[in-house]
Amino acid sequence: MDIRISPSDLKGRVQANPSKSDAHRILISAALADQPTSVKLSSYSKDIHVTINCLRSLGAKIGTDAPDLLQVSPLWLNRVETADLDCGESGSSFRFLLPLVAALGVNATFTGHGRLPERPIQHLIDQLQSHGCQFDKTKLPFTVRGKITGGNYTLPGDVSSQFISGLMFALPLLEKDSRIVLTSQLESKSYAKMTMSTLNKFGVVIEELSDGYQIKGGQKYHSPQHLSVEGDWSNAAFWICAGALQGNEILCSGLNQESVQGDKEIINLLKGFAADVSFIKGTAHTIGKNLTAQYIDAAEIPDLIPIISVIATAARGTTEIYNAKRLRIKESDRLAAMTENLTRIGADVTEKEDGLIIHGGKPLLGGIVSGFGDHRIVMSMAIAAKLCQRELIIEGAEAVEKSYPQFFDHYKMLGGTVDVI
Repeated sequence: MDIRISPSDLKGRVQANPSKSDAHRILISAALADQPTSVKLSSYSKDIHVTINCLRSLGAKIGTDAPDLLQVSPLWLNRVETADLDCGESGSSFRFLLPLVAALGVNATFTGHGRLPERPIQHLIDQLQSHGCQFDKTKLPFTVRGKITGGNYTLPGDVSSQFISGLMFALPLLEKDSRIVLTSQLESKSYAKMTMSTLNKFGVVIEELSDGYQIKGGQKYHSPQHLSVEGDWSNAAFWICAGALQGNEILCSGLNQESVQGDKEIINLLKGFAADVSFIKGTAHTIGKNLTAQYIDAAEIPDLIPIISVIATAARGTTEIYNAKRLRIKESDRLAAMTENLTRIGADVTEKEDGLIIHGGKPLLGGIVSGFGDHRIVMSMAIAAKLCQRELIIEGAEAVEKSYPQFFDHYKMLGGTVDVI
């Protein structure tokens, strides 16, 4: 699907969509619990459908009690010995469930699509193999057999925090105690904290150490019976940033300031650009003003970098984004994708191995850009259309379904002019 966005103002209030990061974690934990759990989830993205379908394949019963309420019955009630798990393009589903099936002893065949088969997984496979599992191949599609044992699991911290989260779900189920040992500093640490926070709600305790995590074996997941999925700071960032690019105020509600989601850092990042941004009683308020450049360390906020790159084009001076090498192994090479797209429409962007240099203040012209099959690239360029002097065409805009299917509906609700070509 290609879309055309005509120059238009955005203003008003929008409700944050549910966090897919929070939903993945709650649904997996609920499927491992001792009794059913009701999960309040107002809308579903493609990645969440993937996790739901995989959990069903593993024996969990997941049904709808009401339009925004899921009832999750644990997989223990319907144990399976084999399973086919299609992880679509969801890195979270794949990396969370791979250690879990290894802990459960399920013989599982994993498939994936898009760039998922190319994304890093070897470090995790090596650790699962060394603890008792066998793989017929080490690249998707593959089948894993056997059951892992407890012990020391040694992983780098600068490849994917999802490796760590996946083990956090799995290792408490083993008889023997385990330890996750990190050989380098853990990046995107907030996502590991999110996993620990969810596990704690289900009575599973993980101890953080200076070089990793200690995990007692023989733990049980105890259902809290009712949970609500938080609003998504990662996707709310697009609206919060849109408000910073113009004179009309945008309000994004349904957010938790006490959340452990790392992307709530968008508020402080915008303040660093001298944006007029505030957060009051669950709602972020932004209103456009002149912005100034800054240096940005991307290590803990990789998912924010595409939209921050757009902000940087409007900021006076030179913004440098560094420690962003991991963006090259996402749904697209996000450094290359944002460089190409922003350059196409008139921005001054230099791509580095681990970041971007953006000379702000040049007018953006409009034209044709690619979505690169990446939801965050599509949404970032849709916000960039606010700065364009003429219409912007985004090819492959359907990629938003991965995390935010309602994005363009909300865009139009705020006054944007969007047409499907």
